[in-house]
Amino acid sequence: MRLRKLSVLLAAASLSLPLSTHAAGVDRWDVPVHVKKLDNGLTVVVTPDRGSPTVGVSVVYRVGMRLEPKGRTGFAHLFEHLMFQGTPNAPKGVFDKTITAGGGRNNGSTRPDFTNYIETAPASALDAILWLEADRMKTLDFNEKTLKNQQDVVKEEIRVNVKNQPYGGFMWLDINQQAFQKWENNHDGYGSFEDLEGANLEDVRGFHRDYYGPNNAVLAIAGDVTPEQGYALAKKYFGAIPKRATPPSGDFGEKLHTGEKRVTQSDALAQVPAVAAAWKMPARGSKDQAPMAVLGEILAGGDASLFYQGLVKGREIALNVQPLWGLTGPWEYDGPTLFTVFGLYKPNSSADAMLAAMDEEIAKIAKDGVDAATLKRVKTSMLADWYNKLESYMNRADTLAKLQALWGDAKVVNRIPVWIDAVTAADVQRVAAAYLTRENRTVIDRKPAAMLAAPAAAAAPAAAPAAATK
Repeated sequence: MRLRKLSVLLAAASLSLPLSTHAAGVDRWDVPVHVKKLDNGLTVVVTPDRGSPTVGVSVVYRVGMRLEPKGRTGFAHLFEHLMFQGTPNAPKGVFDKTITAGGGRNNGSTRPDFTNYIETAPASALDAILWLEADRMKTLDFNEKTLKNQQDVVKEEIRVNVKNQPYGGFMWLDINQQAFQKWENNHDGYGSFEDLEGANLEDVRGFHRDYYGPNNAVLAIAGDVTPEQGYALAKKYFGAIPKRATPPSGDFGEKLHTGEKRVTQSDALAQVPAVAAAWKMPARGSKDQAPMAVLGEILAGGDASLFYQGLVKGREIALNVQPLWGLTGPWEYDGPTLFTVFGLYKPNSSADAMLAAMDEEIAKIAKDGVDAATLKRVKTSMLADWYNKLESYMNRADTLAKLQALWGDAKVVNRIPVWIDAVTAADVQRVAAAYLTRENRTVIDRKPAAMLAAPAAAAAPAAAPAAATK
């Protein structure tokens, strides 16, 4: 992701989705979803909402860290940066200036299974946004100067976010390297400096040719636009871009672990030790996906969670606990991913104590399930978070584009709340016993360098006494 803050037009934050009542008698919001595929393979999703004279746009390409070339770790991320560096028709700076001049915002990010580009702006800017997106789908301004500049930018981002930060992202970078067996799943998607510097113009041209064609993309438009207008504009600006051959996707699947893996790391910048415990998740679309999402919130989702109450408040061995769902969320992945719990713990405690406390809470659920009040509270909170995310047109367009790209069906946006609501205590109990086992767990114990050095120094043998002189 580029180093900029994501902000959304306040006017686009009004939720005006139609309210509908379903058979169960429960009111819920239904997002209108209209999908059409152009002749060149571009999938277009439109979700109209007249609540504000603004729009959100997302273009999602079905390529991410899993598909970058071996020996080019971080290349998908590097390429995301290059997409903002201009084209023969719109030189560097035109993209950003065109959108921000009217009060809009834009950004992009790279994840294991997709790369997304997002914008929000007044509805009058929709033509310009789509022209710009189509223009960079056609080609980029490939040149050595820009490539070198962005290689340096990505390297600086790695320095800022990883190398010069306490804990260095070990809970989402290093944990993947330890938990997964296949290179596509376990390599550093941020990239090594050596690999980033090794990327050349031929790599860049080939990557754009292979993965940035219309048949490998989803365009979603949310806000003040009708489906007919959205389709017409998509055809106008994207329709003439020819489809391209896309390399076949490999088999990235991995089985659950059969034995726990433990690693200790040293951290020169950390002041207190930390632990990351990660379990392999159910496959996307599995019957266990929704129960696992609910279980993750029960265990680590906020101050009311079992881990926070048990480890931070109760036993007072942890300073915090935080859940992570890979690099995305519990619904936005298409290959192996992890449910990870990261926490700082007190220097007078230990990773063993943290893990034992987690295991105790998990064992209770695996044995007895979860009480009705807790389950209802967590599901209500998850539903509120889901709908809150959809309030902004940019987030709504991005969610629909991702779901269409990953699930093949943007209408999953309206099924996820149903799946959450349908999760039972027995479902939670089942997935706790099946997935959150010690055997399926990978652990990194990240200690301040001084903590690891002190015991070593204490264990060093004392110097032999000097020989007596006569």
